[in-house]
Amino acid sequence: MTDQQPAQDRDPRAADGALHGVAAPAPALSGTYDVIVPAGGAARRLGGVDKPGLSVGGRSLLDRVLDACADAATAVVVGPPRPTARPVIQALEDPPGGGPLAALDAGLRHTTAPVVLVLSADLPFLTGATVRALRAAVEAGEGAEGVERADGVEGTEGVEGAEGAEGRVDAALLRDAEGKDQPLVAAYRAEPLRRALAAVRAERGTLAGQPLRALLAHLSPRRVPDPTSTASFDCDTWEDIEAARARIRAARARIREHGTVLDEWITAAKAELGIELDVDTAALLDLARDAAHGVARPAAPLTTFLVGYAAAQQGRDVSVLAAKAAALANRWAAEAAEDADATPEAAPEAKPKAKPAE
Repeated sequence: MTDQQPAQDRDPRAADGALHGVAAPAPALSGTYDVIVPAGGAARRLGGVDKPGLSVGGRSLLDRVLDACADAATAVVVGPPRPTARPVIQALEDPPGGGPLAALDAGLRHTTAPVVLVLSADLPFLTGATVRALRAAVEAGEGAEGVERADGVEGTEGVEGAEGAEGRVDAALLRDAEGKDQPLVAAYRAEPLRRALAAVRAERGTLAGQPLRALLAHLSPRRVPDPTSTASFDCDTWEDIEAARARIRAARARIREHGTVLDEWITAAKAELGIELDVDTAALLDLARDAAHGVARPAAPLTTFLVGYAAAQQGRDVSVLAAKAAALANRWAAEAAEDADATPEAAPEAKPKAKPAE
C-alpha cells in the first residue's frame, strides 16, 4: 500500500494478499528471523474443528499466516501435525494443549535467529507489511525511525515504546484499533524471550496454562499500531470465518470490476515493449489466482510470465495455455490436500460481525 491511499481504501486491498497494490518501501532490516506459529488451540467456539486448517479465500488460515513470513529462515508450527504449503518444523508443546507459553517454549527449541516472529494461526489478513513493521520496530533499538505501521505506512506516528534500561526493546507487539496489545502478533528478541520464559517457569513452576501477561511482565515491549484492526483480525467464531470469506470475495469482485483499467494498461505496456500479443485478461487473472492458491503466492506472476512467453514463442492462444497451467496448479492443490482431514466447514446461520470496520 502507498501512503497516498485514503484510509478507507486500505482495508479492501488488505483483504487478500494476492490482491495488494504497490507496497510501501520496506524498512531496512538486518539479519534473518524465524517464526513460531502456535496452532494447538481447542477452537471451542468453532465446535472443536481444526481451525488453522479452515479455508479462507482458497487457502488454509495456517498457510495464509505462513505466506506473510515466507522469507523466515525457519518456520515452526506448534500443535498437531497438518499439511502446509511450505516446509515447516512440526513441534508439540508439553503438555499438548498447554497454552501459548508452553507453545513458545516448544517452538524456541527449534529456532536460532536473533529475532523470532510469533503469529497465531488464525490471521487471514496478515501481510508481509505487518511482519516487516514488527521486525523493524524490535530492531530499531533506542530510536523508532523507519518503523512502519501495520498497514504498511512508514513513520513513527502512533508507535509507542516501553523501552527498558538503556533503551532496550525486547519485543514489538501489534496494537489493534481498540488499544489492545496482541502478543501473538509480535516480534521478539530471541534471548530476552528465552530468559522471560525461564523467569515465568521459575516463578510459577510451569509454563502450562500461564497467561501471556506473565511473560510480558519480564519484557520491554514497543507497540506497533494496527489502526484498522485488519492485520490483527482473528477468527475465533464461525461469524469471523464467514466475515473473512465475504471480505475476500468482495475484494476480488472489485478487482474484476476494474477490467477496463487492466485492458488499457496492457495495451500501453505492449506498445512500450514493442510486442504484439493477444492477451486474454480474464484467463490470466484466473490462472494467477489458481497458481497463488494451489502452489504459492510467488507462483502467480512467474506462471503468467511463462504462459505469455510460451504463447509468444509458440504462436499459441494465451487462453489455451493458461487453461493447461491452471489445470496443473489445481492438480498440485488437490495432491497437497489428499492427506488433509475432511472437516465440514458449514457454519451455522449467523450474521457476520462488522469486523474489521470497512
